[in-house]
Amino acid sequence: MAQITEKELSALGDLLTLETTLQKKCECMAAEAGDAGLTQCYQQMAAHHQRHVNELYDKLK
Repeated sequence: MAQITEKELSALGDLLTLETTLQKKCECMAAEAGDAGLTQCYQQMAAHHQRHVNELYDKLK
């Protein structure tokens, strides 16, 4: 893997923070949703953001 710059590393850190925050918010919304359809939608969005987090960590390996 090619060396990444300080700026790129900072951007990856910012993206990790954002995606993790979005994933946690979606999980909270799923837990509080009163409708089964909304719960499922929020759970799918949480999983989507978790995949992004995993992909970003893979880029750092």
